[in-house]
Amino acid sequence: MSLFGSINTAISGLSAQSSAFGNISDNVANSQTVGYKRVDTSFIDYLTTSTPSQNQPGSVVAQPDYINNIQGAITQTDNPLGLAITGQGFFAVSETAGQVNGLPTFNAQQFYTRAGDFTMDKNGYLVNSAGQYLNGWSVNPQTGVADQNALSPIQISQTADNPVATSNVTLSANLPATPASGTATASSPISSQITVYDALGTSHVVNLNWVQNSANDWTVSIDAPDDTGGGTLGSAEVQFGAASANSVPAGTIGNITSATGSVTTSGYSAGQAATLQFSADFGSGTQPITLNLGTYGQTAGVTQYADTAYSLRGLTQNGVPPGAFSGVSMQTNGDVVVNYNNGQSRVIGQVPVVTFNNANALQRQNGQAFTSTTESGTPLAEAAGSNGAGTLVTGSVENSNVDIATEFSQLIVSQQAYSANAKVVTTADQLLQTTINMKN
Repeated sequence: MSLFGSINTAISGLSAQSSAFGNISDNVANSQTVGYKRVDTSFIDYLTTSTPSQNQPGSVVAQPDYINNIQGAITQTDNPLGLAITGQGFFAVSETAGQVNGLPTFNAQQFYTRAGDFTMDKNGYLVNSAGQYLNGWSVNPQTGVADQNALSPIQISQTADNPVATSNVTLSANLPATPASGTATASSPISSQITVYDALGTSHVVNLNWVQNSANDWTVSIDAPDDTGGGTLGSAEVQFGAASANSVPAGTIGNITSATGSVTTSGYSAGQAATLQFSADFGSGTQPITLNLGTYGQTAGVTQYADTAYSLRGLTQNGVPPGAFSGVSMQTNGDVVVNYNNGQSRVIGQVPVVTFNNANALQRQNGQAFTSTTESGTPLAEAAGSNGAGTLVTGSVENSNVDIATEFSQLIVSQQAYSANAKVVTTADQLLQTTINMKN
């Protein structure tokens, strides 16, 4: 019985080593596959009889040992949409189930992968080289908050960015305490220009004309040549330091008063914004604009200090012209950002990182993908870098976690083990033949 048992044991060894060869072959073949996770081999001993006085040969079975939680090398690429995960976790992806009206429909089954070589397809979806569609959380365009309750394929819209009418202008400048001769007068005011946008995104020039009334007292007149009412919008008196009769440091705005035309002002309030409001009509209806000149009693904004010429320090406004789609970029926090040629950008989605308690128990699928199992635990979608989830590396991909040198070493060991098992079979066969020949 022991000779036949030895043959059966050796044959199981041949089968087990064949399985190991298969895993090694799979690993070597996919050593350059993005996001591939290697499969090692574990050998399990099965007994027939084993007591203190007797041991009969058993068998060995090869069992795959999935190495899904070991990271491969991160490599930079020239693909701005490439993503790699440093640490634990996977990308959530969907696979197609068909098409309707030229657009893909998706399998209800959720898949997971580390293959982050994403590019944008003709329909605006982010798809990796295995044809899987990147899933993410949608972002509310008004609040910028991601809806973390649902994952869906991310689709990039290449529509234009809508214009935004200017409603706020912030000016930072210094009016000269002693203007050059012949300037800052009614006939030769100090002028500065502001570019604003109407509701259609068309730019218009608004002129601020400054006239010095006395040492620390100025009048600013607001003029808009494109205004349908003729251009002159109104004026206000801006008082600095002691001229305002308010307790503010010299050279800082102490009051804005004497508003005319469409110009209005809320007057002095210590520590509050020094603003005035005016309205213009560029053909799209009345457009109210707030001009922020700084803070009462502080040096931020418009001041009046020693100089002979007007000095502009900063000018901003919140209007935006229309913009065309110029590209999409990925952020390390998972934000998917659409960029426009007007300098604006908008977050349209966020890519989470999905973690499992036992990632090595995931079920392998085609295309370096996995599906969850009872043993893997429940998938948990987390913001990148939070609650144990890995961080994202943009413009990069994760290579296979296969080490060729290790695979070749295991190949040699498996080859020798296979040969040894084959030798056991031939030796047992010779012993049986000798036993059979004994009757002759």
